[in-house]
Amino acid sequence: MSLSDQTDKTNQKIDFSSAKIKIAKYCAYQERAHYEVEQKLYSYGLYTDQVQELLAWLITENYLNEERFAIAYAGGKFRLKKWGKIKIEQNLLQKRVSEYSINKALSQIDAAAYLNTLEDLIRAKWRITKANNVYELRNKIARSVIIKGYEPEKVWELTKTIIP
Repeated sequence: MSLSDQTDKTNQKIDFSSAKIKIAKYCAYQERAHYEVEQKLYSYGLYTDQVQELLAWLITENYLNEERFAIAYAGGKFRLKKWGKIKIEQNLLQKRVSEYSINKALSQIDAAAYLNTLEDLIRAKWRITKANNVYELRNKIARSVIIKGYEPEKVWELTKTIIP
């Protein structure tokens, strides 16, 4: 199958009832952002009024829930990838999730678990980082943890506490 055949297959226009079944399965499989679902519907070749109708139907049938998506996304990225709140927030903003849902999702992350994860990341990085002096060591460790999306103030405070 050539690349043009694959493109034609994914960009095929499908009828409204087929799109409804497909998008319901798509949303039932895992939590989705509204914007992600909207783009998927447009990829089916639907018109704006059809897309809006299907989005409304998905919301009323509880296939689509922005707050539920944000909470699941934030919890998963924190637990599995050890992302900090800043990186999670940036990614949710890219998915066009509302500020309210983002704040709700971030508030669901347990503060003690968040702090423990941050400490674990600092200690793990400390074991493998080489440096000429303590200041260089702290700097390398702090930068690597800040990149994961943790708040710089918390990172520096803990880095100074953990690394004598």
